[in-house]
Amino acid sequence: MKFKITLASLTTFLNKVTKLLIPLVVASLLLGILFGTDTPFVGDVYTNVTDVLNMLGEDALLALVALIIILAYLKKD
Repeated sequence: MKFKITLASLTTFLNKVTKLLIPLVVASLLLGILFGTDTPFVGDVYTNVTDVLNMLGEDALLALVALIIILAYLKKD
């Protein structure tokens, strides 16, 4: 019983963190596009996201399945 309570609270915490971080990443990407990769923090986020997208682009089917799973999870809320 205590495990279920702990798992539920952990899930709630992670959902709140995710809802906080998604707008920050989006804002960082927009600022990275506007000001370039030389700006502190913003450039690092922009570079990391482009690296991830390049890795996903190597195998298009895997990228498509991963994006569908992620979007289905986020849409569940």
